[in-house]
Amino acid sequence: MPHAQLTYSEDIELNAVEILKQIETVILQHDAGAEDCKGRAMPVAQFHHTHLMADVSLLPKAHRDAEFLAALRLDLFGLLSRHVPQPCWLSLDLRFSTPNYQTEFLT
Repeated sequence: MPHAQLTYSEDIELNAVEILKQIETVILQHDAGAEDCKGRAMPVAQFHHTHLMADVSLLPKAHRDAEFLAALRLDLFGLLSRHVPQPCWLSLDLRFSTPNYQTEFLT
């Protein structure tokens, strides 16, 4: 199950919920079996330079190779760049969860 976390300087206005939904859509376009992407957004009051940092993590799987990551990174960066006002620093960290990651839906 993927995770997306947006951290951004509060001097920019973002529709963070919409961005998170679109991140999930892009991930599913690259990997239909990826399931829901849990997301959260955190505006930051104290910062130096206007920025958006997107951290997206996935479980490691055999089909998620370097080519997969390069294509996903390109599409996610394009998506994010359409949502941030300019000028603005934009960073994306696309990574794999560690082997110790565990998630369960508790009821």
